[in-house]
Amino acid sequence: MPDPDGPATPGSAIHVAEDASGALAYVVPHPPESLPAVRPEALLAAWRAARDGAAAGHWGPPRTLVFRHPDGEATVLAIADADARCWAEAVDRGADLSTRAGLALCLRLLALIEVMARAAWLARFFEVTSDGVEMHPALLRAAAAMPLDAGARFDAEALRGLLSRRLTAPA
Repeated sequence: MPDPDGPATPGSAIHVAEDASGALAYVVPHPPESLPAVRPEALLAAWRAARDGAAAGHWGPPRTLVFRHPDGEATVLAIADADARCWAEAVDRGADLSTRAGLALCLRLLALIEVMARAAWLARFFEVTSDGVEMHPALLRAAAAMPLDAGARFDAEALRGLLSRRLTAPA
């Protein structure tokens, strides 16, 4: 089966190390905005796996992500709070955060949760029920495809534009 990350090239591997406390550090040789798109179905499956992981108490260790930029600068992201650790753990169990595809899936999931909390206008694209969250397919497609920014977040206004185009485009 082909590697979803494509052929490995020197310097393209994500290096993972564990410290004495069990925290994980990932050194990623490229910036967050270069991570690939994911399938909407994979994003939804990751959401469900994270919910199941939380119910089972799989909180996961703290993680630090160090992204290297071509200019030598680095972006450092900490996945430290219990909820984010749980989401990352669920994705790691199913998709392996030491791969570009797994990391892309995890960061898109975290970015989707973050933008849903931050952008009040997104409330019409999802509903929180006792059974979980129901998301509009256009929101899932947009979150799966649109690029992350340098801080591994979604630009809320770019997301609004993308959703507006998708909802008005002919089927």
